[in-house]
Amino acid sequence: MIREMFVRFCLFWLLVQISLLAQSGQAGLVRVTQVRSHRIRQSTELPGIVESRLVSTVAGEVAGLVEDFPVREGQVVRVGDVLAQLRRVNLELRLRASEAQLREDKAREKLAERTLTRARDLFERGVFSQQQLDEALFEFDAWRGRIERLRAVMEQLKDDIERTTIRAPFHGVVVQESTQLGEWLEEGGPVVELLSLEHLEVAVELPERYFGAVRPQTTARVYFDALSGLELEGVVRTIIPRADPQAHTFPLKLSLEAKEGQIGVGMLARVVLPVGQIHVSRVVPKDAVVTQGQQQYVYLLTDDGSVRQTPVHTGIGVGRWVEVEGAIQSGQKVVIQGNERLRDGQTVSAEIQEYPFP
Repeated sequence: MIREMFVRFCLFWLLVQISLLAQSGQAGLVRVTQVRSHRIRQSTELPGIVESRLVSTVAGEVAGLVEDFPVREGQVVRVGDVLAQLRRVNLELRLRASEAQLREDKAREKLAERTLTRARDLFERGVFSQQQLDEALFEFDAWRGRIERLRAVMEQLKDDIERTTIRAPFHGVVVQESTQLGEWLEEGGPVVELLSLEHLEVAVELPERYFGAVRPQTTARVYFDALSGLELEGVVRTIIPRADPQAHTFPLKLSLEAKEGQIGVGMLARVVLPVGQIHVSRVVPKDAVVTQGQQQYVYLLTDDGSVRQTPVHTGIGVGRWVEVEGAIQSGQKVVIQGNERLRDGQTVSAEIQEYPFP
């Protein structure tokens, strides 16, 4: 009985302490880092669309019956993968016949060479006339020429046999099938339409007022709202110096590095391009910014160990950091972890955390 009463007393005391702790506003451990100053360049946000630099209709180089067609729409293929196999028996039989003919012709060439050697010997002894020597030489040259021509035919047959196997010229995805098993494929006939997955880019229409502010190799940030705000890095590949006469915009292409299957051709993107002068601004980690509806704020750690809720306006993103405007100074400590449960004026236990700076 006494033991049970003691346990109940301990539980009651623990609940009282928890209640007192909650009333005092103690939030437990949070992690903070310093507000930093950073040189930032003014930017503009433009809409873009994902394109592939390489879309190819893969065609057959020789005519033939489609004997195997192992790919389907949507299938990812690598360089050298078989797209279609044409019937090659006819070509292989012709090659075998040519090889047999070559062996015969080489034997006849050897006989003609021996005949020419004897003719020269007899001509030097005055037994053969010049005409007989010329005839022996002509016979030898004729067989030699026949062999060279036959070898060329055999090389052509080997090349045709090789080309009956139609392979993927680059890494991509099949977006359209243009033939089927059992169909006759004409020389130059389409097999599949192949879209490259290794040469993705974002097409943007650049307003003419920014034409002189953006140069090739400029780095930009590319966001995909449909993919939960996925952020990738793009590099300006080219700016085509011919404006649309109606919109007065210039086509701009950004090379884009993405994992296979991460984004799709035709997706919409938001492109943030640096276009203005460099200025020094205050930045905080993006994790420090708390958003509630239309309001944004951060929690600054004060000298007495409490936090102050400070409204801010975010600006240009710099990697994992973001520009902020508000009553905030470089060197102040800002909460980056545990801020989602804080209240203004709450006392906290803070731990400094180093945050990778851009």
